[in-house]
Amino acid sequence: MLGLIGNIFGSQKALSGIVDGVTNGLDKLYYTDEEKAQDGAIERAAARGMVVEWMSTTKGQNIARRLLALVITGVWLTQYIASLLLDLAAVWIEDSTRITESSLVIGQRAESMNGAMMLILAFYFAAPHMGKIVDGALNKFGGAAK
Repeated sequence: MLGLIGNIFGSQKALSGIVDGVTNGLDKLYYTDEEKAQDGAIERAAARGMVVEWMSTTKGQNIARRLLALVITGVWLTQYIASLLLDLAAVWIEDSTRITESSLVIGQRAESMNGAMMLILAFYFAAPHMGKIVDGALNKFGGAAK
């Protein structure tokens, strides 16, 4: 009953409650750089944890993953080397128009696989930074990045 009367007539306790409420509300409206950094660190730690958990729960698929990585890398590397060899041969052959055109076609096919190669290399050598690399690789697959 005294609390109700205090609220009606504006006692010190009621005023401090209002001030605390307004202060907390204003604090929640402003998102500081420190809060952003803390939230970012928490998100990165959670993402790393997800990658580690995913890798441990999919251990049985390691052989399939490695086989796919080797096949894709082998195809890409073969295309790259074939294009390189044709370019080198074109320098030494008199009428090299068809060889140069073949090199361009093979080179374009190899370049279209660059996104897949980025993902494979990132998975095996840069797992903590996968987010940035996946964005770049997906843009490459979609044709947005050249």
